[in-house]
Amino acid sequence: MILDKTFPPDPRVENEAKALIKDGHEVFLFCLHYGDKKESEKIEGIQIRRFKSTNLEYKLSALAYTFPFYSFLMGQKIRKFILHNKIESLHIHDIRIAGAVFQVNKDFNLKTVLDLHDNFPEVMKEYPHLQKFPGKQLISPLKWKRKEEEFIAKADSVITVSNEFIEEVKSRVSLDDNKIQLVPNTVSKSFYEDYKLDQEIIDRYEEKFVLLYLGDTGIRRGLLTVIEAIPLLKEQIKQLKFVIVGSNSMDGLLMKRVKELGIEEDVDFEGWQNINKFPSYILASNICVSPLNRSIQHDVAYANKIFQYMSFSKPVLVSDAIAQKRLVEKIKGGKVHKEKDPTDFAAKVMELYQDLSLREELGANGKRFIEEEFCWEKVSANLCNLYKAFEKN
Repeated sequence: MILDKTFPPDPRVENEAKALIKDGHEVFLFCLHYGDKKESEKIEGIQIRRFKSTNLEYKLSALAYTFPFYSFLMGQKIRKFILHNKIESLHIHDIRIAGAVFQVNKDFNLKTVLDLHDNFPEVMKEYPHLQKFPGKQLISPLKWKRKEEEFIAKADSVITVSNEFIEEVKSRVSLDDNKIQLVPNTVSKSFYEDYKLDQEIIDRYEEKFVLLYLGDTGIRRGLLTVIEAIPLLKEQIKQLKFVIVGSNSMDGLLMKRVKELGIEEDVDFEGWQNINKFPSYILASNICVSPLNRSIQHDVAYANKIFQYMSFSKPVLVSDAIAQKRLVEKIKGGKVHKEKDPTDFAAKVMELYQDLSLREELGANGKRFIEEEFCWEKVSANLCNLYKAFEKN
């Protein structure tokens, strides 16, 4: 596996590696470090091989398909990794490092799997530094999209996170159905079966009606919709509390809006917390939210948080970004609100607030879906079957 970040953490990488190890494979993970980690260690069976990187290399990664420097520097490390560990196939995590991998692999001709975690060229369009000089002039999401299509064509197999993403890829690149496979992000059974409860969190919110958000808090995640709905709700729900567990460099904008609306007492910014605390926050909540602003990326990808919520029988309230809307409506696991519409969001919260039996029914439907169809132990079969096919060939 080739990852151009530090490790841990990365839940998708870890889940995939552990599934393949359980299926009888030996997994080596190429990743980076900045002088503060062991170069080699074993974590849960994953054989970690870390290569020293620098802040300059990190900055050059944004220019990977503008200038060749990043791919050249990564390529030297990847070549050593392949040779020293006698690698037999390559699993590439996302497209930023894919150019370097494919260039090096010309000398090895190993089987390749391209793992698309996100529709990365579309995500890039939301980055603040691409909206102004010099990022806007130097970095072209269109060029990255063309590179993504080139890599999809080059790979032996492609996996990605939703059926909607598969449909979007097929609309751009001519592919056989068996070349691209669904391997969604979701929760392992251990997340909702083997957790340790943090009683302090439970006690803190015991008397509150909690709306919960977990994860990255970038503006594109839609938290302003929830924040602007709070004044519409607080008079009707006296014990209302919106709890945000996560962080982003743009949090100052969210906090500023909270202050402008005078709702500081109604919103808790918890910052980023260890994932071990997520179950306690979920159990302390009444409604869990994923209010994504719609975009090409958000229309084709699920936020993993909704599966974390469902695994603890919580009703979800999601925006009408296509992938999550289809899923929630199909399994009857929650309600859907119009994106960027605080009034509609507030109306859906009130429907749920006023009907405890509905909340319980929706939560039970989500729990059943996770346990019977969508926990990681079930959805990882496509990944394992892909590598079984490589072995046969």
